Amino acid sequence: MGVGMALNLSLQGLCFLLSTMVAAQITELRLMNGGHRCEGRVEVKYQGEWGTVYDYKWYMKAADVVCRQLECGPAVDAPRAARFGSGVGPIWLVNTVCKGTESTLSDCDHFPIQDYREQGASHSWDAGVVCSGFVRLAGGDGPCLGQVEVRSGKDWVPLSDGNFTLLTAQVICAELGCGKAVSFLQDVSFRESDRVWPKEFQCKGHEPELRFCHKESCPGGACHRGAVQVFCSVYTEVRLMKNGISQCEGQVEMHISGQWKMLCASHWNMANANVVCQQLGCGVAISTPEGAYFVEGGGEIWKARFHCSGAESFLWNCPVTALGIPDCTHGNTASVICSGNQTQVLPQCNDSVSESAGSAASQESAATCSDRRQLRLVDGGSPCAGRVEILHQGSWGTICDDSWDLSNAHVVCRQLGCGEALNATVSAHFGEGSDRIWLDDLKCTGKESHIWKCPSRGWGQHDCRHKEDAGVICSDFLKLRMVSEDEECAGWLEVFYNGTWGSVCHSLMADITLSIICRQLGCGDSGTLNSSIVPREGSRLRWVDRIQCQKTDSFLWQCPSDPWRHNSCSSREEAYVSCAGVRPKSCPTAAPCTDKEKLRLRGGDTMCSGRVEVWHEGSWGTVCDDSWSLAEAEVVCQQLGCGSALEALQEAAFGPGNGSIWLDEVQCMGRESSLWDCAAEPWGQNNCKHEEDAGVRCSGGRRLLLPTTAGTRPGPNLVRGNFSLSEMLCLILGALLFLVLVILVTQTYRWRAKHRALSSFEDVLDEAVYEEIDYLVTTKEDLLGSTGALSDDSVTKLPYYTGDAQRTEAPSEDYDSAEEVPVPVAPPASWMSKGEVPPEEENGVTASQTGSSVQFSRGVAGSGKEAASPWLLQGEEVDPGYDDVELNALGTSTMVFP
Repeated sequence: MGVGMALNLSLQGLCFLLSTMVAAQITELRLMNGGHRCEGRVEVKYQGEWGTVYDYKWYMKAADVVCRQLECGPAVDAPRAARFGSGVGPIWLVNTVCKGTESTLSDCDHFPIQDYREQGASHSWDAGVVCSGFVRLAGGDGPCLGQVEVRSGKDWVPLSDGNFTLLTAQVICAELGCGKAVSFLQDVSFRESDRVWPKEFQCKGHEPELRFCHKESCPGGACHRGAVQVFCSVYTEVRLMKNGISQCEGQVEMHISGQWKMLCASHWNMANANVVCQQLGCGVAISTPEGAYFVEGGGEIWKARFHCSGAESFLWNCPVTALGIPDCTHGNTASVICSGNQTQVLPQCNDSVSESAGSAASQESAATCSDRRQLRLVDGGSPCAGRVEILHQGSWGTICDDSWDLSNAHVVCRQLGCGEALNATVSAHFGEGSDRIWLDDLKCTGKESHIWKCPSRGWGQHDCRHKEDAGVICSDFLKLRMVSEDEECAGWLEVFYNGTWGSVCHSLMADITLSIICRQLGCGDSGTLNSSIVPREGSRLRWVDRIQCQKTDSFLWQCPSDPWRHNSCSSREEAYVSCAGVRPKSCPTAAPCTDKEKLRLRGGDTMCSGRVEVWHEGSWGTVCDDSWSLAEAEVVCQQLGCGSALEALQEAAFGPGNGSIWLDEVQCMGRESSLWDCAAEPWGQNNCKHEEDAGVRCSGGRRLLLPTTAGTRPGPNLVRGNFSLSEMLCLILGALLFLVLVILVTQTYRWRAKHRALSSFEDVLDEAVYEEIDYLVTTKEDLLGSTGALSDDSVTKLPYYTGDAQRTEAPSEDYDSAEEVPVPVAPPASWMSKGEVPPEEENGVTASQTGSSVQFSRGVAGSGKEAASPWLLQGEEVDPGYDDVELNALGTSTMVFP
């Protein structure tokens, strides 16, 4: 026993010694395949060969050691399962356990170094690290734009804008893996902290990281009190190539992520071309011939679409859409011919002359003038939805909604490269514009190339105000949401495209994609995929799959993916995302709620009219009337089950509310199932007062009883409004039930009347029977009293007539002279207490009595002999048939004796 224990301890000590000796031979450490130097897959160098670390027992303490060893600040995350891709070569370390205080990863405990692939380990479980780094861009739409902040101890502090240059910005963007700096902005208000980094960086542009740049203390020991904001982009340069030479005409090429790529001509327009010409100092765009300068083997064609208004200084400042865009057709590359004179400006347009008339020279001038104008959509949350604005004579202006329809909207959407028009909005649906109203009474056919080529009143000629500004929603308008019954910031991911919501598939969805999704929805900076949830039932569109975002993307729309399809994946591949900001849905009651329970109307005279109020963050608040129209009112009415919208009321028509104003600039299409599906400003952000609270009046609902003063009773009458379908059905069913009840009561009354008459007649009938019996008994007694007058034979046969003898024997065959006692053909008068006995009809007797009716059937009376008595025949015991009655109609009564 003691020897075994000693041997075991010796072996453990030997293993520890070997582990320590081998660990000392780890010479280098690096992070691979991350967005910058301080994040990526952990790799160590052993015996001259790089290998990975297996993620078994890989925790934040080990990540902290790695980050500190690389001088990358504290660890932010310790990802596992090859988040930064699978490595190649050996898997050197397994079971790496750190205390967090070690100087190097070699100082942590781990199994002896060897290639653990031979033991069955897989690169699918490679460990990774995300370090905070020394510098970051904060407060923007993503990690590649925002205020410059540097790490100071455990805090992030802003960098002063003093002596900041574009070269310093280039070093920062390169260190963060964000491409190149395209611009920076100085004298920006500090985001949070009042502290300032006490030094200024003076970079040359070639340094690998900001910390290697030369540093100088701020002049006089006081740094300038202004922050600096940097914009990085993968789109860094643009050029026009013709015959291998860059000049002012040719094929459009951009430097994207370190490579020159051609741009696709799909949706390329003159507004984009003008930005390129101005950026290159080549004057203005003359034309955009498709594929005119294409050269085989020229490299990859970039399929993303640019949506420029024409006023941007750089092409990369234009909104970009890559989500769902199909691959470009071979040879279909964008080209531009610029005027070539960087000082040239387009001539002023002669608006008094029709652009479609005149000589060839005037037509060329009109075309040039037309191309100089610019078009944009504003306040729609997307380059493909919003208020229509035109740049004319150097000023942006709107279009009046008189005669505004889908034909006009089609021209706008096609001109902007946004597909087809889904909706032509009116009544300042996207808010009111300012300055000029350029066009009114547009009458497009839908085939025009530019909106200003449609017939109209003329430039500046109108009778409108900005509350009539026109807008459009195009098919390429995109929107994002998560669908869940009980949680916010978690659920099935859905995207709105081509006017319909559809699912998003999760293939190739990496952490950076989830981060962009959650940040775009205001749900934190990170997210995870939930693969254990049960797939949804039912059929629906599954719009897009294989989304691959980069750090430089600020919105999901900028991420490349497979093309739009109705069925991009199976139901098991639909993405269910949980963001860092996940929380239970807030409800006005303790019970789980839907969007319907978080919406109400107050202050109206019916249940379906009033001030619109929504529940958010534990309290009720109102909706501002900016952009409030019938489309929004329709969604509210339908969501509350109140029929259709009759009015969209503004300016606190139902009285001002109190508390928060939760929503502003709500923009619905009118077909949404919930107000929460409509575009709007972020919760609680508005420039309104309660005097601008929005209201609705719907077609459904009954009028409410107005409250009365204390001590009085409300009046008995309710003034009805319009009835809903359910109320009409209730009224109809109630009327039918009432009618059935009346019929039942009537029938019951009639049955009781008949029953009373029948009982009265039976009493009369019993009296008649007893009188007949008395008559027969008297006759019998008379006969018995005169025995001398009867022969013995007659006495023997008497029982057959009286019924007193036993009835077991039949009469003798020689008996044929018996004389039957006659039965009265009609009851005596004492039978009937009321009425009269009618004359004999055929073989029966009919008795009438008001209020009752009795009929005796012929079959019960006898065998059919006309003179036979029904009670004294052959000595048989016969039922007189008192219960064989037939009820006739009320008002008459008959009794028939067969």
